[in-house]
Amino acid sequence: MKLGVMMALFAGKTLDEALDYAASQGLDAVEMCCGGYPGSPHWDVAELLSSARKRDEAAAKFKDRNLQMSAFSVHGNPLHPDKKIAKEHHEAHRNAVKLAEKMGVDVVINFSGCPGDSDRAKHPNWVTCPWPDDFSEIVKWQWDKKVIPYWKSEAKFAAQRGIKIAFEMHPGFVVYSTETMLKLREAAGENLGANFDPSHLFWQGMDPIVSLRELKDAVFHVHAKDCRIDPVMTARNGVLDTKHYGDIFNRSWVFRTVGFGHGEDFWRDFLSMLRVIGYDGAISIEHEDGLMSVTEGFEKAVAFLKGLLLREKTGEMWWA
Repeated sequence: MKLGVMMALFAGKTLDEALDYAASQGLDAVEMCCGGYPGSPHWDVAELLSSARKRDEAAAKFKDRNLQMSAFSVHGNPLHPDKKIAKEHHEAHRNAVKLAEKMGVDVVINFSGCPGDSDRAKHPNWVTCPWPDDFSEIVKWQWDKKVIPYWKSEAKFAAQRGIKIAFEMHPGFVVYSTETMLKLREAAGENLGANFDPSHLFWQGMDPIVSLRELKDAVFHVHAKDCRIDPVMTARNGVLDTKHYGDIFNRSWVFRTVGFGHGEDFWRDFLSMLRVIGYDGAISIEHEDGLMSVTEGFEKAVAFLKGLLLREKTGEMWWA
């Protein structure tokens, strides 16, 4: 496996500065942002699409530092009921797929998106319970009229270019769990899979190891981010929590740097299960820890993961 980073962490640096820093920390790969909510802080996707020379110059920056591009990420909502936002995120996704084909990257990461409750809606509507029946009707309409038709089309567009689409299973969007990931994959195409981030599963009560066992070859990319569930606030309020992420004292759960939500035992099992299901790609560090600076959180995650990664795959078992 390769140790990598989601480059939104370094949005305040130039591409050269960010790559130099990643290389200085002994990383193998980087995940490049190409639009959506994180934007595209390190390069101009339209410019790269229009110029082979610019693409070659960009590719050389990675090669010179022995860094691979593990994926292009968009992280948007192309199903947003606001047509302007939906159009912007759709175009960013399509451009990322086109650029991935041209630059030899085979995974584009996104959210599955979330529509509203009707064509008249102004905001996304994420449903969390089946009753009253209005809620079940909304979910059916979303999947039948918006989600499946859109991603069927995008799966075909990506497959024609040799690209896999990896969804981050994230609450607030229609794919947020093992079940919803497999539902969309079955309905829209097998080149749809997961960008597996265990932090979003923890607080929902899922076991990421169980999820990996079920998803198997549908895992296309992996994020390394942790989550700590506060037992006192969860006992008081449950896990559905809309307070600001910065309100750490009062939240039921918060994102943490790898190793500060779950210890080595979990992360050893997590990385081992990835190997068991055949995943040998990048482990891309993402930082959203409100108790640490980006530099501190990132470097602690690198140090924590370096000794745990399974770098080589021998194909031999001890009993063979």
